[in-house]
Amino acid sequence: MRHRDTSMELIKIICAIILPPLGAFLQVGIGKHFWINIILTLCGYIPGIVHAVWVVAKNK
Repeated sequence: MRHRDTSMELIKIICAIILPPLGAFLQVGIGKHFWINIILTLCGYIPGIVHAVWVVAKNK
């Protein structure tokens, strides 16, 4: 079970780097952090990545 959890977290982080809103969505669904991430990604790709990785890491 632990291996599966680690694999899923890795997939979420990769999604957060490639497509930040998807990484945030996979972790928290359509909520406050998802919409914040959409706005940050539209303002700049790097802020969106930072926020998405933070959301994935924070909500383990």
